[in-house]
Amino acid sequence: MDGVINFFKPSGMTSHDAVYFFRKLLNTKKVGHTGTLDPNATGVLPICIGKATRISEYLLEVDKEYIGELTLGFATDTQDEEGKILNSSIKSVSEDEITNSFNKFKGIIYQVPPMYSALKVNGKKLYELAREGKEIEREPRKVNIKDIRILDNYDNKKIIFYTKCSRGTYIRTLCDDIGKDLGTYGYMSFLIRVGVGSFKIESAYSMEYLKTLPKRELIDIITPIDKAVEHLNKIEVPGEMYKKIVNGVQIRINQKQVISLDKLYRIYCLNQFIGIGTIIEKGNNLYLKMSKVFI
Repeated sequence: MDGVINFFKPSGMTSHDAVYFFRKLLNTKKVGHTGTLDPNATGVLPICIGKATRISEYLLEVDKEYIGELTLGFATDTQDEEGKILNSSIKSVSEDEITNSFNKFKGIIYQVPPMYSALKVNGKKLYELAREGKEIEREPRKVNIKDIRILDNYDNKKIIFYTKCSRGTYIRTLCDDIGKDLGTYGYMSFLIRVGVGSFKIESAYSMEYLKTLPKRELIDIITPIDKAVEHLNKIEVPGEMYKKIVNGVQIRINQKQVISLDKLYRIYCLNQFIGIGTIIEKGNNLYLKMSKVFI
């Protein structure tokens, strides 16, 4: 049983809880997730099964899509609704001011990771330090907000928005930063992840539904390994190279097939998915080097 299940994570479940659920459901230890999703958030969490645990690193890098709610006028220590209110403001802001502020955060921005996060400093997670009442200085990190738009606005106090962003983006911090930009405060009062690369909310399976399926039907809903990494370009290798490629031997490759030397590729041979590879240059020739073989 190898592949990825598009799991709809419920609120209150950690990503590690989700892994435990699938280990028990599928009776296998080879289960991994593709990046943490806040326990109080819901939505898409691709779960890797069997050999697919080896591709989790490639799914970490894909863009994420969210629908969130920003509540203005309050700041919390966790930057979401679970936290303790630290500050409040009665300042009113207009619809135009809100729109202009959202637009400022589109593109490359820098975020200071929240103290209530799983990032480690000297071997200790930030949220562990925060629970001890400690706060340490954090370096701003570059993230890319590829799309952000307001979906609804309730009295300029609660704003529903959609965003598509790069790995490492904190939507809680985005809400906090927009609140500050508006001269007031803000926190994330709701979050649902609606996409992780090609995995979308419309085709995600709930825990309750998965529990009703017999094992043979569970197998049917697993996304094959190569389909899970369709964001990587494809290279076809001639059939006579099959034995070499499955044994990890570097082979010379047609330059016309190569888009970039610094990219990963899905490698196929004899209409079969072989694994993930990269292109290296030796002299004036290009060679295919397998990073991971799944045969």
